Amino acid sequence: MALVYLNGQFCAPEQAAISPMDRGFLFGDGLYEVVPSYNGQFVGFTLHIHRLNNGLAELNIAGTPTLEEWQNICRRVLDSHEETNLGLYIQVTRGVVAQRGHAYPSATVKPTVFVYAFPIPTPRSAEITSCTPYRVVTQQDQRWQRCDVKTTSLLGNVMHYQHGREQHSDETLLFNPRGQLTEASTSNVFVLCGETVYTAPLDNQLLPGITRHILLDLLHADKKFKVIEQAVDKAQLAAADEVWITSSSREVVPVISIDGVPVGCGEIGPGWLHAFKLYSQGKFNY
Repeated sequence: MALVYLNGQFCAPEQAAISPMDRGFLFGDGLYEVVPSYNGQFVGFTLHIHRLNNGLAELNIAGTPTLEEWQNICRRVLDSHEETNLGLYIQVTRGVVAQRGHAYPSATVKPTVFVYAFPIPTPRSAEITSCTPYRVVTQQDQRWQRCDVKTTSLLGNVMHYQHGREQHSDETLLFNPRGQLTEASTSNVFVLCGETVYTAPLDNQLLPGITRHILLDLLHADKKFKVIEQAVDKAQLAAADEVWITSSSREVVPVISIDGVPVGCGEIGPGWLHAFKLYSQGKFNY
């Protein structure tokens, strides 16, 4: 029987219940991670938990599982499923309080910890013929100014993503008021110009993506491309040879048009294929 984990107990999904007085429900006062696993192998598990712990420290939420405890919890949830390719959703909120109020409650409130698994597609083979490229649109980033914290409060991201869907596109690339590319509504962005790969440096404007981290590490070690963490403006983006987006659920996807204008030659490029081969071969090492 497929199990979920909630506050120290493993149970069937329909038996899991969370109080409406939980601050995650009332304020979005919580964090989450999604960890992909293929044939029982996690991708970037320790990196995901490290990012979660960094966010918990930012929000002053304590009393959560250790890395070893997280591994045991997630392994048991994973092993309770028949499917071999699963995403693990981990959510931690500040917990349940008797009365709604904006201020953080006392440290004695226990956080709510929830884990469940859901089927994900078999990973694509590293071939151009196996990939469906993306067509994207752009908007000025309207989200809050702490995008580095992976909060459950995703309404801004949802609205940007929905804008893309309404424009019959697959994603929405976001620019800050200075006209610099930050990230996309649900992913990080890489820009290939000649033999140089650019991606925005980490700060409060974007999420420190796990796939971003892994791909950067692999590209640095490979040395085929020069890699620079530097802001990209609209003119540089328009002149790009290739654009890729990365996320834990999508891995690495090529973008072939932006706002209806082709990227480079308007086809999947060899740079993406090289990068995706690196990622496919190295993703289980993190």
